[in-house]
Amino acid sequence: QVQLVESGGGLVQAGGSLRLSCAASGRTISSDVMGWFRQAQGKEREFVAAINWSGGTTLYAGSVKGRFSISRDNAKNTVYLQMNSLKPEDTAVYYCAARDRANMRLMPADFGSWGQGTQVTVSS
Repeated sequence: QVQLVESGGGLVQAGGSLRLSCAASGRTISSDVMGWFRQAQGKEREFVAAINWSGGTTLYAGSVKGRFSISRDNAKNTVYLQMNSLKPEDTAVYYCAARDRANMRLMPADFGSWGQGTQVTVSS
């Protein structure tokens, strides 16, 4: 079983940037599809971005496309989410997730391992 630990969250003003990291341990994630999801208070968890094993394929939710960028460093067993031009509506707990299959999926149920989440708060 892989353990995922997110970091990099915090409080930022609208228009600012944050970089989230997700460090994996317990096994390599180099073959996994990795995803970022978020859950705002009172709302369901939603897909943000996903990346395939090589980093050659990435997918984004429409609400973050052009502002967020997902990447990975398989040598470091780590996945990143660069968030630029942040908006108050981006405020949420952000979760990293691993899917030990090669095909890309966007639903939370398709990911078997999750981190504990990191809070991102964007003030207006």
